[in-house]
Amino acid sequence: MSYEVEHNIPNEPAAPQHPRRPDLSTFFSNLELVNTSNTQNSNATPMPADMRAVFITLSDAFRSLRQHGGGNLLDTLIETLEADAESPPREVEGVSDTFLDELDRVPTKSLKKSDVCPICSNPFLEDQYPLVVRLPCHKDHIFDLECIAPWLKLHATCPMDRKNLLKKKEPPPPPKEEEEDGEYDEMFA
Repeated sequence: MSYEVEHNIPNEPAAPQHPRRPDLSTFFSNLELVNTSNTQNSNATPMPADMRAVFITLSDAFRSLRQHGGGNLLDTLIETLEADAESPPREVEGVSDTFLDELDRVPTKSLKKSDVCPICSNPFLEDQYPLVVRLPCHKDHIFDLECIAPWLKLHATCPMDRKNLLKKKEPPPPPKEEEEDGEYDEMFA
């Protein structure tokens, strides 16, 4: 006899669930090995094998998401990560934890039922406590923080349009002040 029958629990068909995001603890452990931004040794560089492991670990996690769906963006991310694993950079070129903490949060009330994360393809509102962030490059580039954070820790670019997220916007030039008479006055120069 099953638990449900024994305790008189009605047998309701389960709602289709989207796949759970992969466990990224190995990725973040490997990332700690290669992240030299917190070290005081300016000559510290990660080993190429460790750098390769970071890219492969994240690629494998994204590949497991692809088995449950996922679109062209996920395929592109996997290809980029595999290319990076073949010839890893000398150091991690991603964003800092502070950058991730300061990303604009998208209020749950502003999300539509049809809004999905471009990486995992899960609807935002199916998560009990969604943590959705907006990238500064475009108002429609919104992601689950859990999905976008690993990418941004390795690449400081938006996965959708490849814009550099760390590039500072140049301030507009100051307005030119016109001289009152058109003449130069040394007294007020």
